[in-house]
Amino acid sequence: MPDHQNKPARSVLLRIPLFRLLAINLAIGACAATLLVGGLLWLNPGHLRELIFADNSPGIALALLLASFLITFGSAAMGSAIMAQGLKEHSGKGGGHGSRLAVQETARRTRTH
Repeated sequence: MPDHQNKPARSVLLRIPLFRLLAINLAIGACAATLLVGGLLWLNPGHLRELIFADNSPGIALALLLASFLITFGSAAMGSAIMAQGLKEHSGKGGGHGSRLAVQETARRTRTH
C-alpha cells in the first residue's frame, strides 16, 4: 500500500513547474560535478589521485570532494535557472517584462481553476 500513496505525491511534485525546473537543473549540476571530479581524478593534478588513494579510507575523501562539488554546481545551476526566468524568451535582450515566473504561472493556474 505505501507504494500507491507515494506515487501520487511524486507526480504532484513533478507537476509543479518551479520544482521541476529546480530538479532538472540540480541533475545537470550533479552531472557536471561528477564529470569534474572524474576529470580531476583522471588528470591527477598535483598528484591529487595519489594523495586520495594513499589514505587509509579514500572513500571518505572522495565522498567529501564529490559532495562539495555537488553542492557547488547543483546550487549554481539551480540559481542560474531561477535568475534566467525573468529573461524575455523571444529577444536576446534582458529584462523580465514579458515573461512570467514559474511561481506567477502556478498562482495564475490555481486561481483560474
